Amino acid sequence: MKSRTVWVDSSAAGRYRFHDEHPFHPIRLSLTEQLLRLSGALDASQTIDSLPATEAERSVRALHRPDYVAAVLALSAERPAPEAVRKAETYGLHPDGDTPYFAGMHEAAVSIVAGSLAAADAVMSGFASRALHLAGGLHHAFPERAAGFCVYNDAAAAISRIREAYGSRVLYVDTDVHHGDGVQWFFYTDPDVFTFSIHETGKYLFPGTGFAHERGASSGYGACLNLSMEPYTEDDSWLECFETALEKAASVFRPDVVVSQHGCDAHAFDPLAHVHCSMRIYREMPRMIRSVADRYADGRWIALGGGGYDHYRVAPRAWGLLWLEMNGHPLLEAIDAFPCGPALPSGWPLPGTGAVPPEMPATWLDDTSRWAPMPRRSEIAANNRKMLELALQHLG
Repeated sequence: MKSRTVWVDSSAAGRYRFHDEHPFHPIRLSLTEQLLRLSGALDASQTIDSLPATEAERSVRALHRPDYVAAVLALSAERPAPEAVRKAETYGLHPDGDTPYFAGMHEAAVSIVAGSLAAADAVMSGFASRALHLAGGLHHAFPERAAGFCVYNDAAAAISRIREAYGSRVLYVDTDVHHGDGVQWFFYTDPDVFTFSIHETGKYLFPGTGFAHERGASSGYGACLNLSMEPYTEDDSWLECFETALEKAASVFRPDVVVSQHGCDAHAFDPLAHVHCSMRIYREMPRMIRSVADRYADGRWIALGGGGYDHYRVAPRAWGLLWLEMNGHPLLEAIDAFPCGPALPSGWPLPGTGAVPPEMPATWLDDTSRWAPMPRRSEIAANNRKMLELALQHLG
């Protein structure tokens, strides 16, 4: 296998756009690509194309229920028929909901699946050892409905491709602050797909699932692990739980490949959750995932994007750090050498990149010494340790 990392072109994902005020906005992708190019960390030689839409369409139809795909197609018209509109909410698509339908929705969602399939094939064929498709990670979609900004489940499509075409065992690692419910339920009875999700507890946050007792079912019992973290969890507790659980899952399951979802909405700046972590977790989690992939899966690692709703201050840096780790880029040495890392490149964001906030970060990592201390820090950490102990019981 060639020791290289490829970047799957995500330009087509710009069409996956609900409306200008919607938090799931493709500007996050262009800002990340700008940041990496200005840092000298991404060039055209590393980029590969998505698979053809026809191939991704077949995968979508194999994964999702026929009536749901038909509903998505009908609601993708410029002016959907009244009957399609009346049924939209049945399929999780509502003009005033989290996942509103929009013109061209089916084609845009299929293009995201195409990118994640390309990432899976690049790694499993031996063309590359690692692949990143930042537009992917739509982990909330179900076979019969959309949910949580997700229309088709590209992560489940990539995992299904790996299982069916390559016969490999998959460790799925979900770092989004929202439970990776869609992927979990797709493979809940499959002993050859281990789903691991760390997220804010569903007691307070969408989708309301992802508790320690969700451990898989039937022959898949034991191949599911959930860490439901307390609101206002900070870096040390988050990373302690993540590292312990990841190491345990990998040592027990011994995967052939790691597929990871990198929602970056556990950051303190994110407007849609209550976790109080800094950019440090987005430096450390990819490092831990790569270590597991190297030790257990011969380096095979497929990474996808996901949530993250502070478009300017968080998502580009978090996803930039992910790409730097996947490449083992020399810039990481400078980032690790200083508490806040080196300065971000001058000129970023480029002119014309939307409404840039007045207080943009100047460095790769956050200066948390300027943040107000979190009340109940020791109590939150203690509660997380108790949850971790309970979550790991079934793994021995």
